[in-house]
This record gives sequence, C-alpha cells and structure tokens, in this order.
Amino acid sequence: MVLEATMICLDNSEFMRNGDYIPSRAEAQQDAINLIAAAKTQSNPESSVAVMTSAGKNPEVLVTLTQDLGKILSALHGVHLEGSNNFINALQVAQLALKHRQNKNQHQRVIAFVGTPLKESVEDLVRLAKRLKKNNIAVDVVNFGEETTNTERLETFINTLNTNDNSHLVTVPPGPHILSDILLSSPIVVGEGGGSSFGASAAAAAAVAAQRGGTGGGEYDFGIDPNLDPELALALRLSMEEERARQERSSQEQPATNTDAPSTTAPTTTPSVTAVQDVEMTEEEELQQAIQLSMAAEAAAKNAASTQDQEMESKNENQGQNVNESLQDQDFLNSVLASLPGVDPNDARIKSVLESMKKPSEKDDKK
Repeated sequence: MVLEATMICLDNSEFMRNGDYIPSRAEAQQDAINLIAAAKTQSNPESSVAVMTSAGKNPEVLVTLTQDLGKILSALHGVHLEGSNNFINALQVAQLALKHRQNKNQHQRVIAFVGTPLKESVEDLVRLAKRLKKNNIAVDVVNFGEETTNTERLETFINTLNTNDNSHLVTVPPGPHILSDILLSSPIVVGEGGGSSFGASAAAAAAVAAQRGGTGGGEYDFGIDPNLDPELALALRLSMEEERARQERSSQEQPATNTDAPSTTAPTTTPSVTAVQDVEMTEEEELQQAIQLSMAAEAAAKNAASTQDQEMESKNENQGQNVNESLQDQDFLNSVLASLPGVDPNDARIKSVLESMKKPSEKDDKK
C-alpha cells in the first residue's frame, strides 16, 4: 500500500445510538475504525492515521497523525454522542490537519463515516469536492444507517472528487452482517487497484480479532483465513487434531489404571496394622499407627537376626562333624603324616596321641 497520511472522521451524532447494526451503530463504527487504522499502519511502516469527530458543537481532532494504535483505541473509547453530523466542516478541518503533516511525501486521504441524514445540499458538496480535488486529497466515504437518504448525494460528491479511482463510496445497508467484515474486502482496506490486498487484509483481520477480544477471526478457525496463509492454517489444524487425539488416549488409559489399582496394592506387613483410610485421622490415631508400624518393623528385624544365628550354628556343627570324621579315618591320618617332612608315622609318641583322640570319640558313641 502507498505511503499515506489518513484522517478518519467518525460520526458521533445522536443517530449512532440506533441498534440496526450489530451491536449498535457507534460500536460497529469503532470496530471498523480500528480495522482501517491497523490496515493503514501495518501495510506501510511510515503511514500514519489521525481521528476526529464530525458532530457536536464543532468538529474536534481527537488524535493527531500517529502510528500508535493504542492512542487511537483510547480516543475511541472516550467519544461522546451528541448533536448532528456536520459533514462539510469536518472535511475542511481534516484538510487543514493534513496540510500540516510532517512527512510531505505522504499522500493525503480522508475516510469519513456517515450514519446521519446529510443536511448539506448537492451544490455545497460539489464545491467541497472540487476544492479537495485541487489540493490532491482523496476521500473515502462509508455510508451506513441512512443509505436511502444519502446515497445519491454522496455518489455525486465522489464522482466529482474522484481522480484515477483514488476515492471510493462504500454503502453498507443494515443486516445481520458486521460492518467491519464488509469493509475488510472493500477498496478502503484493500487499497487502490487491489495491489496490496494480501497484506492489508491480513493486518485488518488481526485487528478485528483483537478488537473482539477473541482468538478467532469471524468464521475462520484460529483467526487465520486459509486463502491468505494455507500452510499456517493447515499446521494449526494438524496440531489441534494431534492434541485432541492425545487427550482421548489419556482419558481412555485413566479408567483402566483406576480399575487395576486395587490388585496392585501391596499387603500390609502385620494384620494389626490397618490400611490408610480416606477419612482424616486424629493425632492420637496417627501416633498409634506409627507405634504399630515401628513395632512391626522391630519384630521383623529380630526374626531376621535369629534366623541368621541359627544358620551360623548349624554351619559350625556341620564343620565340627566333618573334622571328627576326618580324624577317625586312620588311612587319611597316615597319609597326612607321611607327607610331612621329618615325621615318622610309626613313632610311639604319635601313635599314643592318635589312640588318645580315638578314645573320646568312642565314649561319645557309647553315650
């Protein structure tokens, strides 16, 4: 979109209280102004937008040329509805404000919202159109609410002013549609010749979603028009489907886990220890349960220690019996003594010792 300085003239007359547009003429107009301001500033980083009123005692500039959408939104929320629309005076003030713009390279444009029956004659509108055309100022008019009364005069005004299709008249009759949605595809938002419709429409759609306080953009899922960005829309749709499938799997696994839970619970160590119940226990009950658990653990430790002592005693007895059996084997003792250097198995002293070892064992056998 071309570099522009845009002055938006909003209609704040008493006629804007009517509810023939959703939700009312005034709120539908604010939504549309937010859309246009976002489209103008985001399509070209050096473009600027200003807002002024056209009704009341005198037309008043609410926000001078700026690129800050926050200032515009703040000014729109403070608008008071009063008096009747003064179309000619408002455009003359807008012409003066655009004349003193800082960046002289910006094209001059006025966007006027008309939702009030015009009191100006056709001759006055033609003279104003010639003056604006001489100063190279383009004008777009949004005709809504009183289209049956104003359409003929506004068409004459635009036809007199129009140069190379730089001025437009958009008439929006009442109905279930939303004013900003109609303007989204109009030449006011799309731009001259439609050359910058892609970026301007995307910026305007984002502005509408932000203004409505939601993440969606009208009838499109996720606020993304598949015609503008099909790859992003497809990626968002696939991501949502995967998340839904994951949630369904987790919800199906949860009941199965709850069903198997009673069979996997470990039994208690002693019958005296009661299972933990769902109801809350008092301090005395908690202390009693702790003592029971401690006593059960101590008893289990004692049982393990006594079992270990019995195993050691039985092992020692087995070893002693094996030694006695070995000593009573005469052939085994003779072979061991013969293998020792300097030892004579036939020595009388060795034989007497062996005889004395046999006697206690024989006494034990007799007992």
